[in-house]
Amino acid sequence: MSSEDAVVMDGIAQVKLPVTDVVRSARWYGRLLGVRLWTEVVEDGVLRGAGLMDPGGRYNIALRDRRVCAGSPDLTGFDVLAFRPRTRADLEAIADRCDRLGIARGEIETTGAGARLDVPDPDGTVVRFYQFELPTTDFLGVEFANGVEIGFYATPRIDH
Repeated sequence: MSSEDAVVMDGIAQVKLPVTDVVRSARWYGRLLGVRLWTEVVEDGVLRGAGLMDPGGRYNIALRDRRVCAGSPDLTGFDVLAFRPRTRADLEAIADRCDRLGIARGEIETTGAGARLDVPDPDGTVVRFYQFELPTTDFLGVEFANGVEIGFYATPRIDH
């Protein structure tokens, strides 16, 4: 697919995450990311969801009570959401923010594509921060074996 074929978007309207406690998660994401409460969803008198908007209006994290999600999904350990800090210093500032606020986090790890920081939310869903050092304009395949990154490849396996 060429860049001329790409659908033009202005940003991400939302990433919706299933949570066990909407209030607790809204507060946690607000502390970690500095997002503000933008909307709430009440169904039959019960708070079932919330939308959190970043100060620049670039993205919204929607939270949905896991009990009323299709299939009651559990994303423990899965990085369904990843942000891209501009610099290594920005990534380190996020780690420092976690430490200041008492938010549990992993260590900053170096991967073949750049530095990475994982921060588990109250339900164990991983919020990942990647500070890419490789260009994002070209294709890059990453191969793992037994959970360990073993290398890169240049020819896609998906016929796109």
